[in-house]
Amino acid sequence: MRKPSIKDIAAAAGVSHSTVSRALRNSPLLKPETIQRIQKIAQEKGYTASAVARSLVTRRTHTIGVVVTTIADPFVAEVVSGIEQTANDHGYSVFLANSNAEPERELKVAQSFAERRVDGIIVTSSRVGALYTPMLSSLQIPIVLVNNQHPGQFVHSVMIANFEASRDATRHLIQLGHTRIAYLGDRFGYQSDTERFAGYREALDCAGIPFLPELVSHGDGKPEGGYEAMKKLLTLPEPPTAVFCYNDMSALGALKAIREAGLRVPRDISLVGFDDLFVAEYCEPPLTTVRQPRRHMGRLAAEILLKLIQGAGAEELIRVPGELILRESTAPPRSPESR
Repeated sequence: MRKPSIKDIAAAAGVSHSTVSRALRNSPLLKPETIQRIQKIAQEKGYTASAVARSLVTRRTHTIGVVVTTIADPFVAEVVSGIEQTANDHGYSVFLANSNAEPERELKVAQSFAERRVDGIIVTSSRVGALYTPMLSSLQIPIVLVNNQHPGQFVHSVMIANFEASRDATRHLIQLGHTRIAYLGDRFGYQSDTERFAGYREALDCAGIPFLPELVSHGDGKPEGGYEAMKKLLTLPEPPTAVFCYNDMSALGALKAIREAGLRVPRDISLVGFDDLFVAEYCEPPLTTVRQPRRHMGRLAAEILLKLIQGAGAEELIRVPGELILRESTAPPRSPESR
């Protein structure tokens, strides 16, 4: 059976084709009762709009491309969930693609999305960052970054307030009485690592605690890297009594290294992570960490992108505050007599 068309709806309602099109789009040019009557007729006849035909008229596909490092990352999964929720609420579909954390691939994926005529692009944990600025004129499509990892500011982005959150996490360890606090960072030089390290340094400086380069060790943001970086810290003549980790994944590796050395958290070494991934609560002991509002950040990025798609102004940079979640992996340092 032939699917009903706008022409059929117009004939049944006794109006023009353009009036039906406006009614189906809820145009403010029509009276509410007219819109309701036409939409009721369309529903009764089983009319469904063609996305392809609609895109030819509006020059929009009502699709958003999202570039992620990997869908296996639990951080990414929640950000994408927030993006999808907001996109779906506004009638948009989401296409997802992996960059595998490779800068060249990230750019190619973004260009591929543009060629497929998505209305906008969101990139999580971008490895190219400000390089998108010259691309905007050629792609002619709005782009929003979430947790840009490249030094330098991009036009539109949503980021965690890394500096403030890391400062607060380090202050927590200082308030517990720790003075020999290590920073277990990420060796790839990402903006987030630079800002978190700066927050760590600021907390030490404000407390009058000398910064010791020997207490800085770098992993790769994954458990394996955190494990190796923590092993180096444990070989020091005087190991740290507390460690602030770049992220929760690094903290998981650090926790394993501490246990293999015959030490316990937090009795011998206090440990703090960053992200508050779901595994943080189920560690043994449960991990003190900085919570990133991942779903909220995804929603904010989608809201900014939708404003840009509609030609409206939008905030250029939003920094979302983190929240220090206190669990059982931090405690006051042991006295020398009890060691």
